[in-house]
Amino acid sequence: MNRRIHIVIRGAVQGVGFRPFIFRTATELGIKGWVCNSQLGVSIEAESESETLETFLLRIHHEKPSHAYIQSLECSYRDPVGYGSFEIRTSHLHGSPAAFVLPDIATCPDCLEELFDPANHRYRYPFTNCTNCGPRYSIIEALPYDRPHTSMKGFSMCDRCTREYQNPHDRRFHAQPNACPDCGPSLELWDRDGRPLGRENDALSATVGLLRQGSTIAIKGIGGFHLVVDACNEEAVRRLRQRKHREEKPFALMFPSLDMVMEESIVSPLEARLLESSESPIVLLERANSSDAASSSHSRFHLAREIAPGNPYLGIMLPYAPLHHLLMSDLGTPVVATSGNLADEPICIDEEEALQRLKGIADAFLVHNRPIVRHIDDSIVRVILNRELVLRRARGYAPLPVSLPTSVPDLLAVGAHLKSTVATARGNQVFISQHLGDLETVESLRAFEHETRSLQELYHIRPTQVVSDLHPDYLSTAHARESGLPLQTIQHHYAHVTSCMADNALEGTVLGVSWDGTGLGLDGTVWGGEFLLTSPSGFRRVATFRQFKLPGADQAIKEPRRSGFGLLHEILHDSVTDRMDLLPVAEFSEPERAVIGQMIRRGFNSPATSSVGRLFDAVASIIGLRQINSFEGQGAMEMEFAIPNPGTEDAYRIPVEASLADGNDTVLMLDWESMILAVLEDLDRGIHPGIISNKFHNALADSILEVGHRIGERRIVLTGGCFQNRYLTERTVHVLSQSGFQPYWHQRVPPNDGGISLGQIYAAARSAAAGADPPNPT
Repeated sequence: MNRRIHIVIRGAVQGVGFRPFIFRTATELGIKGWVCNSQLGVSIEAESESETLETFLLRIHHEKPSHAYIQSLECSYRDPVGYGSFEIRTSHLHGSPAAFVLPDIATCPDCLEELFDPANHRYRYPFTNCTNCGPRYSIIEALPYDRPHTSMKGFSMCDRCTREYQNPHDRRFHAQPNACPDCGPSLELWDRDGRPLGRENDALSATVGLLRQGSTIAIKGIGGFHLVVDACNEEAVRRLRQRKHREEKPFALMFPSLDMVMEESIVSPLEARLLESSESPIVLLERANSSDAASSSHSRFHLAREIAPGNPYLGIMLPYAPLHHLLMSDLGTPVVATSGNLADEPICIDEEEALQRLKGIADAFLVHNRPIVRHIDDSIVRVILNRELVLRRARGYAPLPVSLPTSVPDLLAVGAHLKSTVATARGNQVFISQHLGDLETVESLRAFEHETRSLQELYHIRPTQVVSDLHPDYLSTAHARESGLPLQTIQHHYAHVTSCMADNALEGTVLGVSWDGTGLGLDGTVWGGEFLLTSPSGFRRVATFRQFKLPGADQAIKEPRRSGFGLLHEILHDSVTDRMDLLPVAEFSEPERAVIGQMIRRGFNSPATSSVGRLFDAVASIIGLRQINSFEGQGAMEMEFAIPNPGTEDAYRIPVEASLADGNDTVLMLDWESMILAVLEDLDRGIHPGIISNKFHNALADSILEVGHRIGERRIVLTGGCFQNRYLTERTVHVLSQSGFQPYWHQRVPPNDGGISLGQIYAAARSAAAGADPPNPT
């Protein structure tokens, strides 16, 4: 006897070939009925005998497409209606969207084989894709994921593509971006004034020629423009730095193949898998020769010195779009592939916009006519403790949701000010935007506002509340105030802790170690070296670092010498201005020293801070590694890079004293003074700065262990920008694990401010679930 089942599948099931998979499986089993995309995900009706339907359900679970993720499968039995066949029906648009939008997926092996097959119709076609690969999030305008709801709606499929699209045995069956040279997007090369220089393969060949001559080319990819130069051309790389006003911050590289990457860098099996994965992020890899002055002896390349000056790591990715594969195959050498923007601006996504914003940087523009709906940078990943750690979450990762352990009201979180992301929530799912950049320019603020609207519209979420950072002057906080929604503010470092908790599906009480550069504390000072003990609804600050003054406030972020001066003034007081043997002091002229000393004494534009990020800067200045930062966190990075291999197990001591009061609670204070005095003694003894940095890192890890023992909480969460530092994270995890603690650190969500929006939502959800007021110290 036949039975009918109605199935609703939620999850990442649109744009991955799920409907063709269902069609083929049902047809093989002789099942009648239909499948369609819906706002909920995928809906199925299937009629057959009970045993066949049970087999069908099992095969859905075990044989689903590789990129599909089934969050839930709801099945209900109904009376049969006598379907005569199985078909793919037009999408249902009723209800609120619950399907996941997939990230953009790197070119699959099948499409890559066709791309380089002279007998194939799509030979050297730079926009080939199928249900297993290609653009998704960068082209989608609305759910469900059907061609009319994407930026491909303006391209009508030719007869050949239509037959593929309609053939259930073809891998392009219902591939929404399906196209070919006869009907799809096309390629053009423009000069800097927008005049055409060539089309299609001629444009690509001319681009290769220009790159070999040392030109800078702006290339429109999947989620925006790259600025590309020959990575082995010293003058070309130097010119790009000058034009982009990017002094020393490392450039990302694209290599033609994994084999070539392995000539230049040390690549672990996990790093190799990441490079070749469908996410295809930029992976931070250690150079085969740690000196940035030259490539390793067995490499065929001689990378330009200015790609990543003073940095033992290279940020490397492989081609992830057909256009990249063609370009890299023809060129045969690595290229710099950096974001197509000026500093602090979002990347360009429109060719006319690129002509204006990048005119002073690019010599030519390789463009195409497939519109990009939203800008998406390349993701950045680092392997720490043999695990993937996402540092910038964008292409390949966003906007896949993070599942929370608890249900969440419809919320909007607007993140922080730097490394901005926004997030929306429904049920227990949090949808986090791609990396939006720092909210420092009009262009970046527009991108932030666009993505805030876009996420809500895409999932039809009407938030009942908006959540922001506690800092009143963040542009994201100002946007939240102007939204008209009830506003809840979350302390910055608590949001870091709850972000890491969400990333690890943790509930209840943890000891959160939240270390970064800056964040407004509940007492109005600049926090950044915090130990927060969570409760079901909030947190209590249980330990912090001794504060010191930052003369010049935000200027101190750019100048580690100011942090160093402020730190030494806290120890030596006014006498510091005469200590020309101290590097942070000697960096300033006599009038500057007098002014800075006066600023600190009077507290003028010299906020007090407990920031570990600024402590890193101060020590970097004291031991002579970095006095002026040319990009955020440079001093701290150089502290990490200075550690020798093998290093030392020795550590400075940071005493932990119960001497601060926070309301009615005692707060432990970590006093760095004896450590800094020991650093100065080591300098006088001629100890190498790398050994000093090593002992400093070890001291920080030991301080976490000591606070852990004093507080007694076994689960310890490591979060904040300082835990992008590989040595610090690995050392801390090691000492905690050896002592019986259970450490947790970030994985798929950045430890830096890119994870703040997720943390804001989870913090708000925890307080709501506990029936408490907005999270404050408990």
